[in-house]
Amino acid sequence: MKDALFLNTSLPKIGIRPIIDGRRNGVRESLEETTMGMARRVKKLLESNIKYPNGLPVECVIADTTIGGVAEATRCAEKFAREGVGLTISVTPCWCYGSETIDMDPFMPKAIWGFNGTERPGAVYLAAALAGHSQKGLPAFGIYGRDVQDAGDENIPDDVAQKILQFARAGLAVALMRRKSYLSIGNVSMGIAGSIVDPHFFESYLGMRCEYVDMSEITRRIEEEIYDREEYARAMQWVKENCREGTDRNPPDRQAGREQKDNEWSTSVKMALICRDLMVGNPRLAEMGYKEEAEGHNALAAGFQGQRQWTDHFPNGDFMEAILNSSFDWNGIRRPYIMATENDSLNGVAMLFGYLLTNTAQVFADVRTFWSPAAVKRVTGKELEGVASGGIIHLINSGAAALDGSGRMNKDGRSAMKPFWEITPEDVKACLEATTWWPAVREYFRGGGFSSKFVTRGGMPITLARVNIIKGLGPVLQIAEGYTVELPDDVHRILDDRTDPSWPTTWFAPRLTGKGAFTDVYAVMNNWGANHGAFSYGHIGADLITLASILRIPVCMHNVPPERIFRPSAWNAFGTEDLEGADYRACRNFGPLYGKY
Repeated sequence: MKDALFLNTSLPKIGIRPIIDGRRNGVRESLEETTMGMARRVKKLLESNIKYPNGLPVECVIADTTIGGVAEATRCAEKFAREGVGLTISVTPCWCYGSETIDMDPFMPKAIWGFNGTERPGAVYLAAALAGHSQKGLPAFGIYGRDVQDAGDENIPDDVAQKILQFARAGLAVALMRRKSYLSIGNVSMGIAGSIVDPHFFESYLGMRCEYVDMSEITRRIEEEIYDREEYARAMQWVKENCREGTDRNPPDRQAGREQKDNEWSTSVKMALICRDLMVGNPRLAEMGYKEEAEGHNALAAGFQGQRQWTDHFPNGDFMEAILNSSFDWNGIRRPYIMATENDSLNGVAMLFGYLLTNTAQVFADVRTFWSPAAVKRVTGKELEGVASGGIIHLINSGAAALDGSGRMNKDGRSAMKPFWEITPEDVKACLEATTWWPAVREYFRGGGFSSKFVTRGGMPITLARVNIIKGLGPVLQIAEGYTVELPDDVHRILDDRTDPSWPTTWFAPRLTGKGAFTDVYAVMNNWGANHGAFSYGHIGADLITLASILRIPVCMHNVPPERIFRPSAWNAFGTEDLEGADYRACRNFGPLYGKY
């Protein structure tokens, strides 16, 4: 199955490998239906709960026969290669031949569910097969139910189902990234380390390539009108009807007139069209005679340098970035595009991780300021309360955040961010009404433009994440689960006015554990490794940890409860007490998924 938005490749399927005791003359024959039944139940579980980013249920492929030895394992691998399988789950209710039946593909995320029963010891095969994987350097996830089941029990226990789904979400994300591109539009923005795009990181850890386009390509396409002009007219009409301008905070002598502002809107809309086309291509361009431009760069994520070489002369990228990252535009409700501001590719990767795990829009932000309760009291005279009582972190950037991040979407009566197929026209209207577009402050953006402004509703569970690269160590992932906070209007205004009130604001209260980087909110801020972070709706820290372990990226800080952490079984050999240290040792030992960094 191909998806035009998913870039020239088929969407990866999940392969299910039913493993069986190979002994004939009664043993294997008695287990055939039971083993295939396990495979069918796992297929149903996955197809009922996991969706591709286009909203369709994930497709699963079961081996043509049960697998009792290496010949059948090889035939299964051949079928999976033809079918475009990107990750595998092996299942068995019984003892089988360990290393003869395992999945040997080094790039394929893999898990094994060994049925916990005493009549036929599937858990014994699980242990033997995991040992084989570890010995061969092919880390696999072991799924072992807590409670013994009867031989005829056809239920998938809740703890087993949770692990199957957690592995599948992470494994599918890995498969979706492979062979895609990160598109760098421009180069390094203001010396920000994350915008020093490292192709070796993308190739070795993510299986992606890096593509590079100078920002002058945007100028060329604007001047030569290399964009869908009918869509441009439709987009401009939509902007006039839905994008309300906010206050112009520039001094009177630096405020643009109406004609200039209209021209800046026109350029901003063209930038959105052009940068999307640069990412994924556009068949309309081929119809216009621009066949090369119509191809795009196969980019699953991109970044726009903007500052300062572009923004000192042209309108900023805030509208382009915000609308691409959102789940809707003039064409209606659609999947978001992942676009990192200031070409911070490492924050773009954090956005990409969150998007592929949740199928929801991601919010790019500065991790700007820690406000302690004492500082808030001193400045506003008010006490912080509830989840904010220990302090808050101000997440804010110059207007590139997805409008979904306003929290105006409704899910069961609560503020939420949703996959595009769950979004309603009322959700879109609420997000647009909550957002104003303020003329850019020319102190920062000499070329003008418009910055989105909203204040995120409180009470949303979110996960803040960030990838950093450390010389001599490689990439590391930071994770902080917590909640959005809605401050009283007077408190918000006082705090917001101390920075730039024309930018979107999210007040964030991380969940504290009382130790390490989560001793208090100050410790979270003090241990954050860069100026940017990306947040995703929901508490997805456990899925991020599972994903990172497949890619061999250690997690240097998180507040995920230990019982939710799920990594390959080989990680246990590197220590079971100090899980953070074991993660580092295991990732270094096995190395990046796709080769030497």
